[in-house]
Amino acid sequence: MVPPLIQARAADPARVAAFIRQGTHPLMARLWAARGLDDPATAAAGWGAMIPPDRLTHARHAAELLADAIARNDRLLIVADYDCDGATACAVALRGLRAMGACVDFLVPNRFETGYGLSPAVVELACAHPGGKPDLLVTVDNGIASLEGVAAARAAGMAVIVTDHHLPGEALPDALAIVNPNQPGCGFPSKDLAGVGVMFYLLLALRAVLRERGVLAANAGPRLEQLADLLALGTVADVVRLDANNRLLVAQGLKRIREGRMQAGVRALFAVSGREARKAGAQDLGFFLGPRINAAGRLADMSLGIRCLLEDDEGRAMELARELDAMNSRRRDLESTMREQALASIDAGAQARAASVCVYQQDWHQGVIGLVASRLKETYGRPALAFAPADEGELRGSGRSIPEVHLRDVLDLVSKRLPEAILKFGGHAMAAGLTLRAGAYPDFVEHFDQAVRRLSGRETFEPRIDTDGSLESGYLNAEVAAMLQAQVWGSGFPAPVFHDTFRVVHQRLLKDRHLKLYLERGAQRIDAIWFNHDAPLPEHIEAVYRLERNEWGGRAEAQLLIEHARGAGRTD
Repeated sequence: MVPPLIQARAADPARVAAFIRQGTHPLMARLWAARGLDDPATAAAGWGAMIPPDRLTHARHAAELLADAIARNDRLLIVADYDCDGATACAVALRGLRAMGACVDFLVPNRFETGYGLSPAVVELACAHPGGKPDLLVTVDNGIASLEGVAAARAAGMAVIVTDHHLPGEALPDALAIVNPNQPGCGFPSKDLAGVGVMFYLLLALRAVLRERGVLAANAGPRLEQLADLLALGTVADVVRLDANNRLLVAQGLKRIREGRMQAGVRALFAVSGREARKAGAQDLGFFLGPRINAAGRLADMSLGIRCLLEDDEGRAMELARELDAMNSRRRDLESTMREQALASIDAGAQARAASVCVYQQDWHQGVIGLVASRLKETYGRPALAFAPADEGELRGSGRSIPEVHLRDVLDLVSKRLPEAILKFGGHAMAAGLTLRAGAYPDFVEHFDQAVRRLSGRETFEPRIDTDGSLESGYLNAEVAAMLQAQVWGSGFPAPVFHDTFRVVHQRLLKDRHLKLYLERGAQRIDAIWFNHDAPLPEHIEAVYRLERNEWGGRAEAQLLIEHARGAGRTD
């Protein structure tokens, strides 16, 4: 394996100095400047700084359609996606619409039976919904590519409103309204709004319309900010870029969670995850709560996750959360097995010359291939796709990419160069999915690698770790760790990672799999841990690490979480 290139982010000294003059902590000033922030106010803004809903194309039109439907007492049906963003978007839609008088229920596709989005098969299920055939379907976190499904719904006498955030294809579905910041002509500044964010914005627009019509009194109606915990969870879990607007939404959700003001299902998920809500950070949402919701969609039926987020009874919410937790444990075991099989199947020599990674095995589970692709992307530092058998003669693929390669554009190019091989595809720059004819897999692998090279202008990619350079010795303490943990970090606004040299004073294994370290840098000594690493380190190392606050026995101390380490020269 090629050792990763460790590279420090550059921070404009003038911008750092300007932040410090405005009262920003010097370390935070350096971190913000290195992430391209130009105004410290956007890092801790309140609701008033949120981009207004009237800037989201068709949000007003869709809100008027919903208001009309509510006035007619139409039956509404939310058609959700089967990931955490889709689940939270569905829960936000149901809670918000019901609070504004709508008669609404939900339907979530089974990824193994009806495929992704509003497919004709899902339309058939909607027609046979136990509550009666809906008058209006509202998609959340899907629908922008559902041309056939929208047409089928209209033919069956059901209107459709699409709310989505995925990139559209060449044609748009013939829906009554499409609310999507990425549709052509939409001037909404935050193109990275998650599916749950789009639905939240539509509810804000609907409440405004109902107030204008006198259905709700001025400044009355549901307190939609009470849904901020769900908004934050879906936004973080979908790994959308945390631009200023998304950071604001996540920060408001975390604030409510830390104050104990959250849905019963969210509280239960914190409990089964062993995390403390009063100290909640974006990492808790992305690495602990999100995977437990996602496990339902990956292995079974996402309706379990949605029901957990809709449940108001604390006891019942805990029962559902425990089911999700058990399901997530099975998902972890399955993922670990598949990841080991994937790594064993890769020819090291061929992979060293490739610009991408593609893997497939006949017995793999469709619901976990995205996680395998993510691990391969992290391991090899290049775009990765993992495939599993789907319908007869078809493979289902899921991919993850790196900043240099727009994955959906790559798949689009392959679809043009290899006609009829890709049956359908969609997604983002960093994540995408596709359905492939099984017999086309060998040709696809070759064409995919060629397309990655062409669009990136690169022949190969070396693993790279971006850091924030050395952490000043005076900041290696629990107070600074708490300051960092209080901020919102995530995709596109990465959590601080530092790079320094240390002497290993002591090391031992915890539970035969985690390396516990006692490190020394100059006159300072500090505890550290490297999770899921069991090989001993030399006496002198250079380490890439995060600074964390660790509370134990009533005391708060700083601890380093090692992400990468290798031998170095003497540190004294």
